[in-house]
Amino acid sequence: MNKKIMSGSFWLSFGSIFSRVLGIVYLIPWLYMIGSPAHKSVAMALFNASYNPYGLFIALGTAGFPSAIARRVAIYNGENKFLDSKQLAKVGSLVMLMSGILCGAILWVIAPIIAKNSPVVSTSSAVTSIRVLVPAIVILPSMSSIRGWFQGNQDLKPYGVSQLWEQFIRIVFILVSTYVVIYVLHRSYVEAVYLSVMAAFVGAVASYLYLGIYYKKQSATYAKMAAKSKPYDLSSIQSIFKMIAYESIPFVIVGSGITLSQLIDQLFFKQVMEGVQHYSAVYTQYIYTLFSANPTKITTVVVSLALAVAETTLPLLAHSLAARDTDIGKLIFQNINMLLFTLLPIVAILGALSYEINGIFFSFSTLGGDYLFWNIVQSLILGLAINGLTLLQALHYSKKAMYYLCVGLVAKLLFQPPLVILMQGFGAILSTAIGFGFVILLSYGEVRREFHVPFGKLRVTVLVNIIFFAIVIALAMGIHQLYVPAGLITAFVFCCVFGLVALLIYLFMANHSGLSGIIFDRKIGYKYFRYKHFQ
Repeated sequence: MNKKIMSGSFWLSFGSIFSRVLGIVYLIPWLYMIGSPAHKSVAMALFNASYNPYGLFIALGTAGFPSAIARRVAIYNGENKFLDSKQLAKVGSLVMLMSGILCGAILWVIAPIIAKNSPVVSTSSAVTSIRVLVPAIVILPSMSSIRGWFQGNQDLKPYGVSQLWEQFIRIVFILVSTYVVIYVLHRSYVEAVYLSVMAAFVGAVASYLYLGIYYKKQSATYAKMAAKSKPYDLSSIQSIFKMIAYESIPFVIVGSGITLSQLIDQLFFKQVMEGVQHYSAVYTQYIYTLFSANPTKITTVVVSLALAVAETTLPLLAHSLAARDTDIGKLIFQNINMLLFTLLPIVAILGALSYEINGIFFSFSTLGGDYLFWNIVQSLILGLAINGLTLLQALHYSKKAMYYLCVGLVAKLLFQPPLVILMQGFGAILSTAIGFGFVILLSYGEVRREFHVPFGKLRVTVLVNIIFFAIVIALAMGIHQLYVPAGLITAFVFCCVFGLVALLIYLFMANHSGLSGIIFDRKIGYKYFRYKHFQ
């Protein structure tokens, strides 16, 4: 296994996934402070209605620049043009700052339109909730361009650690502000939601500060790289703008793929439920919370894992292409094999525990558990699709990646109305799975044709995980016939014990099937989990 893939995946996975875990765990005390189940449903609907357009405008604000910067910096460094890559990063950061200001202003203006078409009862509350995210939109694009600089230099530690700082400070602000608003000032829980949404700005400031400090510590290293670099040869600042703009358009569309899918749910689910089927606004908001707002908080862990592996591969593949490496197909195979090795068992374990997980964070509801289960399955499809699109981008097939995503989104949009009429929230989930299923077939088919990736060698990974999925689901169903946790503490203990047992079963199967040897060139045991293997 390529050591750079291992190291990059460790830091990105640790930072991205652990920050997502923090972003889930805080929901337990936060929702407890929010109050009744009705208040929780409103709070989650407002939260989700705000963060979906926020995610899209962050994608528009960055316009794919961070990924384009990472890719171009990796190419320049491979050609010993460090001075060019440094200038590129400087210009990119300036462009990102201006872009953030523009996108923040646009979101402020159109917030009422978004709120009016969202499945929330109070439009005015949704408008305020969306607008408090504007400061975060202003500063996040330029911060992302700095992360792209580190990623392009294959220094992924600051990328991951900055995510941790951002999430940690954000969560502290959410919990403290919610407690003060509700228990000290005795104000409405809706005001607590506003401050909780605004916490994105506070976390972004903390991340910005960390990246600045880390960059300063690395200044000596960069000075040495500059001294050895070839002379600066970019003709003008204008050429940098043109180069980034040309490479960024496909990145922004692909990078906002999942957010666009979620926005389709947010902006079209209400029209079908209320306009066609004549359900009340309260019921529509409730179902939207169950199938979208709540599960998204859990499934983001699965998707972030796929993103971590995909983002690690992008600069490595760009460097391999620049160096005309003949082992690109092998590198792609390692990427996909490692993704399946980590993604499939997580999906199996989370799916088996969907009822308990939903109860711990939201409520012990059979319907909520069912929605979460199918969202977890859907997140596997999303993760594989995003990884496939990122591979295409890294391999200079950005236009095809953009086209394949558009095909998937159009399919999602076409299947959404009839499926929602037939199955309500489950129809929205199925339409997403169908749309991104097309993306998987198209993207991996392209990679296989062009780079002769030996997909047949994935059969061991797939077979082991199919058997593991069957064992875990059967075990969970058998236990549920005898015992079903009904309280938060008992459900938490059950999840910990069941998850640990399931993980041990998977490691046993991986070792004795030879899968761990294929992935890591050795069996997995306690003595191999040492820090030195990730340096």
